[in-house]
Amino acid sequence: MKVNKIIIFGASGFIGKNIALSFKKKFKNTKIIGTYFKNKPNINGIHFVKCDLRNKKSVDKILKNTDVIIQAAAITSGSKEIITKPYIHVSQNAVMNSIVTQSAYENYIKHVILFSCTLMYKSSKKALREVDFNANKEMYPNYFGGGWMKVFVEKLGEFYSRLNRNKYTLIRHSNIYGPYDKFDLEKSHVFGASINKVVNSSDNKLTIWGKGAEGRDLLYIDDLVRFVELAIKNQKNKFGLYNVGYGKLISINSLVKKIVKIYGKKISIYNDLSKKSLKNSVFLNCNKAYKELRWKKKVSLDQGIKKTLKWYLENKK
Repeated sequence: MKVNKIIIFGASGFIGKNIALSFKKKFKNTKIIGTYFKNKPNINGIHFVKCDLRNKKSVDKILKNTDVIIQAAAITSGSKEIITKPYIHVSQNAVMNSIVTQSAYENYIKHVILFSCTLMYKSSKKALREVDFNANKEMYPNYFGGGWMKVFVEKLGEFYSRLNRNKYTLIRHSNIYGPYDKFDLEKSHVFGASINKVVNSSDNKLTIWGKGAEGRDLLYIDDLVRFVELAIKNQKNKFGLYNVGYGKLISINSLVKKIVKIYGKKISIYNDLSKKSLKNSVFLNCNKAYKELRWKKKVSLDQGIKKTLKWYLENKK
């Protein structure tokens, strides 16, 4: 499929901005438009448009003559708000994705790429495949709202793909990290928060919430961006649902120790057992992504930590 125009919704956010930066180099003869809601990014070669994805007229206005849309806009937060405000990921994200998918159908968009995640998966000691999600089993309590919202988004894509007008890609990605991530302690995920704590520790002490035994599947952002590129170029089916992750678990304790070692700072690590933590541990089997799209991870965790630390130290102000 010849791609003349790509729209990246949420190009001011972590994933969207990295896609925009990569695609301006990879798709040289393609017009790339990024949307933002509050803060307009400054990326040469990308035309930015302010757009409220909760307003269908606003979405319809910019979709004319578009080949591919990448829906990277979302309300996100870290584990602290997932525990204290589990509802914040549900209603507004459901509204945005409902409007985007309807508008994509009505405007004859050829290919729609939506981001899901792994919230729907139950904790497991084996790498989970896409078919391992069982809708009849209870989700991890803190993920119930967000997890079902993501399943709803997946089903939106499947529904519209069955109307035979658009092609849909749904990405169940693991924990993503890298440049332009959130690193503040209020809103960041575990990786960004750990980088912040290690670099900015003034007393050479670092506290981990809970036992720190729960594991995370951590994928560097460049590998996720490359998956999106391969989906545009290689996906043949009208609907594709893919796991995209590193495929291995690392505990929170081990991750922090690894960051400390790579950064080269002497820090004492403590576990605060009075604090609640998200105990779900999930890692992904990504064989389907390789078989159908020829995608596999390239950046090791050590390489990703080094790249992210370098970027953070150069840009933390």
